[in-house]
Amino acid sequence: MIGLDRETTLKIACSFGAGMGAMGETCGAVTGALMVIGLKFGNVDANDKESKERTYAYVRDFMSRFIQCNGSIKCKDILDCDISTAEGLKIAKEKQLFTTLCAKFVEDSASIIEQIL
Repeated sequence: MIGLDRETTLKIACSFGAGMGAMGETCGAVTGALMVIGLKFGNVDANDKESKERTYAYVRDFMSRFIQCNGSIKCKDILDCDISTAEGLKIAKEKQLFTTLCAKFVEDSASIIEQIL
């Protein structure tokens, strides 16, 4: 992955989990997918409007497909509990949502990215 070893990549991605640091907001599988889109299509020159617009088009396409599959991009919505609270986190752990539903969201994101790329 562009000069980054596995450990470094996992460290970078760690903060995206549970809706970005257990806030229950945007799903980490979604934010990770957007990073992949940026790596592939993003611009480095502020004047490169074409690359930026192309990247945004891919982001909108990804988001639309993910929402179509899962109903939302927000953890609170797709897990049907608010993991930013102690009560919601307890429910998610008891129902094993992180190993069941979250695994599905990662799989959905990977599948969509594969189609886009």
